[in-house]
Amino acid sequence: MYGALLYSAHRICIETDVLATPLWYNAALVLLKPLYRWRIRKRAQSDAAYQQECCERFGPFQPPQHRHAIWFHAVSVGETNAAQPLIEHYLQMGHPVLVTNTTKTGQARAKTLFLKPPYQDRFQAVYLPVDQVHLLREFFARYQPKILILVETELWPNLIDQAAQHGIARVLINARLSEKSARGYARVAGLTRGMLNNLSALLAQDQNTQQRYIALGLAADKSQVVGNIKFDIHAPEAVGLQAASLVQQWQLGTRKIMVLASTHAPEEQQLLTALKTHLNHDPALLCIVVPRHPERFDEVFRVSQDLGLNTSRRSLAEPIMPETQVYLADSMGELWLWYALAQVAFVGGSLNTPGGGHNILEPMALDCPVVIGPRYFNFQTIVDEFVEAAAIDVAPDALQAVEYLLSYANASAQAAARAQHAQTILARNQGALDRHIALLDGYIT
Repeated sequence: MYGALLYSAHRICIETDVLATPLWYNAALVLLKPLYRWRIRKRAQSDAAYQQECCERFGPFQPPQHRHAIWFHAVSVGETNAAQPLIEHYLQMGHPVLVTNTTKTGQARAKTLFLKPPYQDRFQAVYLPVDQVHLLREFFARYQPKILILVETELWPNLIDQAAQHGIARVLINARLSEKSARGYARVAGLTRGMLNNLSALLAQDQNTQQRYIALGLAADKSQVVGNIKFDIHAPEAVGLQAASLVQQWQLGTRKIMVLASTHAPEEQQLLTALKTHLNHDPALLCIVVPRHPERFDEVFRVSQDLGLNTSRRSLAEPIMPETQVYLADSMGELWLWYALAQVAFVGGSLNTPGGGHNILEPMALDCPVVIGPRYFNFQTIVDEFVEAAAIDVAPDALQAVEYLLSYANASAQAAARAQHAQTILARNQGALDRHIALLDGYIT
């Protein structure tokens, strides 16, 4: 094992000349590369999708639509949604924008948002190359971005180093860092310190995040607390009209609708099991399930079927019928729509282990009360503020989560009061978008 590692490291040194990142890190990337290709193959829905992702990850890269674009790197759906108002702002200002993602769902979300009029001529979305020096050198040479804007969480040492070597500003925006993630970065302290020193600036959501990064080695004068862009969130204009159309088309006016959003295994099993009796006894109840990962759509359908629940699927263009108990929203980019239809939402990734949670602000922006599980450390600061203001319900388990969901589905006055509390917190925290734009413009203009 050690011999192979040293050999790989030697090969890397030959291929990439002098490395700014540790030798062990680059050696590990070489050794893990076959495994990464296997994972791409496993999750690819077609050979064409596999070939596309491999091309964008390992080269040869897609031709750039524009050079000197503003480059946003957003890991997945949540980060893409967080960056949406910033991306939209710069597109409206006439700047070309490049978005990279590391997940299929993130890329799909980016294309859904911006690869359409009036932005498609100035917008491009591709996968982020693997964090190897020779690949990144080729990528930078081809795309020649104006700035690298990293969204929220994901930091890649060679990516940041190569941006620095090419004279491109490196800014981490809307930055968040949980205690758990900070401990992970601390285990590779040397790698982390060098990476953070290479950042041009870090714009933190909150003071706790800022202090965690400083403790890991970030220079204090490189960071500012500017708030969370997600509080400046707004639903797409077309969502309300689309929801109203479906209410009429599917005769949903008398239904009591709850949405289970961004769920992970075993959340669907637990929640639907707890809901089964209520769904069977109250024909007005309707549960819309939106799994976080598309590769689990069929699995979740089987879960619902095995429970004997009448289930329809969005992917088959099936409508919600009066007898429909569960609607599997196995589509991409429609979560806003399901929130707009619902009287209450459960936001997933919070009952499962290890959990961490997902964005609670989207349903709140649509006056939809929110229920979550106890594992929400990825959004600790945000959730804590809503808990203190009695603007969210945190359930210890699936049974209690269902009790909360039913209470809001059955009591419109109670749901409206909860939504109003949330709106107060949302309004209090807005303004981060303008602060981000003001600081980023210093690097862009």
